[in-house]
Amino acid sequence: MGTPDYATIILDKIVKDPQYEVIALFTQEDKKVGRKQLLTPPHIKQYALDNNLDFPIYQPSKLREEQNVEIIKGLNPDFIIVAAYGQILPESILNIAPCINLHASLLPLYRGASPIQEALLNDDSFTGVASMLMDVGLDTGDILGLKYLKLDKDMCVEEAFAKLSQIAADLTIETLENFEQIIPKKQNDTNATHCGKISKDDGLVDFTSAYKLYNKYRAYHYWPGIFLENGLKIKTAKLRDKCSHNRVGEILEIKNDSILLGCEKGTLEIFEVQAPSKKQVNIIDYLNGNRLNKGDLLHWN
Repeated sequence: MGTPDYATIILDKIVKDPQYEVIALFTQEDKKVGRKQLLTPPHIKQYALDNNLDFPIYQPSKLREEQNVEIIKGLNPDFIIVAAYGQILPESILNIAPCINLHASLLPLYRGASPIQEALLNDDSFTGVASMLMDVGLDTGDILGLKYLKLDKDMCVEEAFAKLSQIAADLTIETLENFEQIIPKKQNDTNATHCGKISKDDGLVDFTSAYKLYNKYRAYHYWPGIFLENGLKIKTAKLRDKCSHNRVGEILEIKNDSILLGCEKGTLEIFEVQAPSKKQVNIIDYLNGNRLNKGDLLHWN
């Protein structure tokens, strides 16, 4: 059971291992995408179709409906592997077979929908993947295994996703191979933290703190991106310092292909931006087009 590319990497690892047979895939419904609203299958379904994988694909709108529970019972699985599926499994399914969830955090940290982004928002030094024996709670089940990932200071969400997907795939196989010997470990609920679904509005930033803005940039680089109140999107940026005090939004220095921009606290280097309904451009071209110079305020334009 899974939907995005994170789940696809795990499925790929399982289908290529001769020890295991995938007997069915459950994923979310096809969705309309883009301006043309083209009906598009989930990443994992497209992978299965492209590779002519010989198992049925189910896309129930509500997994908990009795007919879906009966389908899974009829499949008689030894395990149900769950990775970023997007629906909560009811107890009636949890009781059919061991349900193993590959959650992209070091549980009990970051239970919920956006653990990878949350680790980047908080500038954590490490994150990882937990394999968990699912129960009726939200990411509250007993831990079967943990693997760690060191987060570099400039790592953005796409790179973290890619690395954690591979870690999750490896951990899936390790968990399956050793399942009978693993002693599940209870989570310490007193250390639990939660993270919700990300909305487009979460990408709104200001120039109060360069450090906080840059962590948002790392976390939301893929989606929704980060943007100012005037709609200007900051597409490529780096943190230059956390502590200097500046006039908010002032262009401190203009380089060959970037600018240094002052925040109330800290300094950013900005390379590329995108104005509303315009193409992404180098920041220097943007300055020239808007007649902005050193000492001007970027966010007032």
